[in-house]
Amino acid sequence: MVAVTQTIELSPQMRMAEARSYEEWRAAAEAEDERTGAARWKARDESRRYDFKVIRRRLEELREVRASGDPHRLLFYLNEGIHGNTGNMGSASLYRRARSGTKDLVTAYSRELAGAIEQLGAQDDPALSRADKKKFFRRASHCFGRTALMFSGGGILGFFHVGVARALVEQGLMPNVLSGSSAGALVAAILGTHDEDAVRGLLQGRVLHDAFEGLYEASVEPSSKRRRVGVEELRTFVETRIPDLTFGEAFEKTGRRINISVSPRELHQQARLLNAITSPTVLIREAVIASCAIPGIFPPVTLAARNRAGERVPYVASRQWVDGSVTNDLPARQLSRLYGVNHFVTSQVNPIVLWTLRDTDAEDTLFAKFFEISSQAMRQSVRATYPLSMKLVERAYPLNMVVRMAYAVATQDYTADINILPRRRLWNPGKALSLLSANETEFLIAEGEASTWPRIERIRNCTRVSRALDAALVRLEAER
Repeated sequence: MVAVTQTIELSPQMRMAEARSYEEWRAAAEAEDERTGAARWKARDESRRYDFKVIRRRLEELREVRASGDPHRLLFYLNEGIHGNTGNMGSASLYRRARSGTKDLVTAYSRELAGAIEQLGAQDDPALSRADKKKFFRRASHCFGRTALMFSGGGILGFFHVGVARALVEQGLMPNVLSGSSAGALVAAILGTHDEDAVRGLLQGRVLHDAFEGLYEASVEPSSKRRRVGVEELRTFVETRIPDLTFGEAFEKTGRRINISVSPRELHQQARLLNAITSPTVLIREAVIASCAIPGIFPPVTLAARNRAGERVPYVASRQWVDGSVTNDLPARQLSRLYGVNHFVTSQVNPIVLWTLRDTDAEDTLFAKFFEISSQAMRQSVRATYPLSMKLVERAYPLNMVVRMAYAVATQDYTADINILPRRRLWNPGKALSLLSANETEFLIAEGEASTWPRIERIRNCTRVSRALDAALVRLEAER
């Protein structure tokens, strides 16, 4: 008898689900697009989803201007041509038809525009000074805007953020503006206080799990059955993984603009977004611990700063701070004002609201529209009843604090332009501080990577121009 070995070829969809790297996922996605006809759709300019005629005309004009080699003509053209979302080319609807990206025309135009910026930056023409180029790039960057990545709160589910960060770092797509609240603050702080090589090592699942596991083993008696991350374990983890830097020092070291949300313990105080602009002397470690201080579980935290003599001193000693996700999970408004951000990516794993969120990259159905309208109406009605509710419990501490936090959670916006959400939406909030096994840690990180891969090409296209402008400015500064 001769044994017959039969090999079963996996479908592109199964290969995408089982991919272990973006390259594997991308190859499977392209095969799926060939099978469904989406590849042919990408190759055709025509679509009602964007103004393809304007994009095609501008692409041909830009190619002709670049080919002329005239830096002044190129500068003039770029002065009138660098605008975000030209012809609706950044629309989410353009990324719903194909798995592996969008229209080839959109990708070609964004590449040509970035190439023109690089060409102008590299021009060595006596009539076009370095100061003129720098002035143009700064103005263009301000007009075009930039992208921010916001990491939500989520307790131990923050390992999902690690996977998101790892996928973006590997593709060279990590934005320079980052924000984090609660668990997201940990990830943002790691990214903003280490150079690129160190970040790659720190984002390994086994490294992070072993760090938490070692702290747990060192702090819990053998007879204890507790399997929860406590405040001491959190503090030790922060001290071993995040350098003792202020926000200003971290920016000087890495060039990344990290922002950490903290909520006030007191009733009549406002939430704060800590960063190198608003609080350059504040120490990042205390900011992270404060942002992770879940009310009723972890004690509130007094922030610390470094004075002129280099000494550690209290920062606003009369105030204490708690979990940043309570009042400011995704601080989009502040980031827009501080950095000129007009495009937002969020990694969202807040278990309290995750089950209510709709994937905006999915097709718009009648039910989805109805759900979105209903959610907005409910949020507005909650905002309208807030003053009356607070009036009723104004003198009833701590009930007034509970009511304020409940309203803050209910009325926040938890989505952005590009949303990276786990495929599983139902998580038990009561287990947000449970210590995970090595397999569970790796699963969450892999889930973060797999959830990021379908958004990679959209992020790449939408950030290509702003990344080219930032790189040109950095190069000009280095030449000086």
